[in-house]
Amino acid sequence: MTFKDQIDKSRLPEHVAIIMDGNGRWARRRGQERVFGHHRGVKAVRKVVEAAAELGIEYLTLYAFSTENWNRPDDEVSALMDIMIESLNVETKSLVDQQISLLVIGDLERLSDNVRARLLETMRVTSAGRRLKLIVALSYSSRWEIAEACRRIAVEAREGRISTDQITEDTVSAFLVTSGIPDPAMMIRTSGEKRISNFLLWQLAYAELYFTEKLWPDFGKEDFYKAVADFQKRERRYGKTSEQIAENR
Repeated sequence: MTFKDQIDKSRLPEHVAIIMDGNGRWARRRGQERVFGHHRGVKAVRKVVEAAAELGIEYLTLYAFSTENWNRPDDEVSALMDIMIESLNVETKSLVDQQISLLVIGDLERLSDNVRARLLETMRVTSAGRRLKLIVALSYSSRWEIAEACRRIAVEAREGRISTDQITEDTVSAFLVTSGIPDPAMMIRTSGEKRISNFLLWQLAYAELYFTEKLWPDFGKEDFYKAVADFQKRERRYGKTSEQIAENR
């Protein structure tokens, strides 16, 4: 029996987030430059997006490029942006055909004009997709996001549109770049690292964390199904006891 066969489609995580880690190490183990790994990582993205859509998962967030990644060598950053453009050129029609809409979150002002324009165009032409919402975190970090939310809330308070007494957890969530998107129920990280790495810190508060030794370019559909099957074995208590959860079933 495959892992896909073990999945109960009535209990799917509504939103899965993934830290796609290990492209560079995958390439180095093969005597190649890091960029070779990034190219192969695109194939893994395609497989996982297809797997999520086939299962019926509604939201999939991929951590593609952090604000800290701007500190990498200029040639690697440039290559990553070229890969982004190339991928959008190749995959946009497929996204439309599969009814998958693209949303990009992050500090997009740091992107070059041509990359930002291509992203915005793909978001526009895929916006009608209802099968899966694919969210790409690009030039993103959670500390940047939370600081931006705090600044925006402070402006609202200063201008009298909100009082400090009205600021709740829901208020903060509404000012994040993920406003209107349900929090991830599950977060997957590849490559064996066991860190969240400044990714969706607020939103992952109650997510189930799944770590795998697989490097991202080797991560395929069956690996994704295995992670979802593992998720379904866990009891999600949200601070309650097992007995309370059983009583409410």
